[in-house]
Amino acid sequence: MRPYSQVLERLRDAGLRPTRQRLALARLLFDNAPHHVTAEKLHAEAHDASIRVSLATVYNTLHQFTSAGLLSEIVVDAQRSYFDTNTSEHHHFFFEGSGRLEDIPVDEVIVSHLPAPPAGTSISRVNIVVCVEDQ
Repeated sequence: MRPYSQVLERLRDAGLRPTRQRLALARLLFDNAPHHVTAEKLHAEAHDASIRVSLATVYNTLHQFTSAGLLSEIVVDAQRSYFDTNTSEHHHFFFEGSGRLEDIPVDEVIVSHLPAPPAGTSISRVNIVVCVEDQ
């Protein structure tokens, strides 16, 4: 099997054209265990792997992958977004001091009441981020 064959197929299945930069970033994202990255962290990983790509391209690619359903975006505050390679339903702990995210299995959070959604809309999912202080 060729080194890029799995991510190549994954991009094509998502309807994305497999450009050189998309393939390289997809390998960094998907060839390892599920994890959370920021655009800046992925850009640094690409640089360390001798992948020449601008930070703007990393941002664009992360948003394209998210729109295609390959990633989910977790917004922890107005200045910070993370991208999660685990797109199954789950929640997160956000460690404010270190900036680390940790998964919380969906069955460990019980939501007893949700407000009615605005007229003409429906709730598609609930995503909870629990902010904690690092000890």
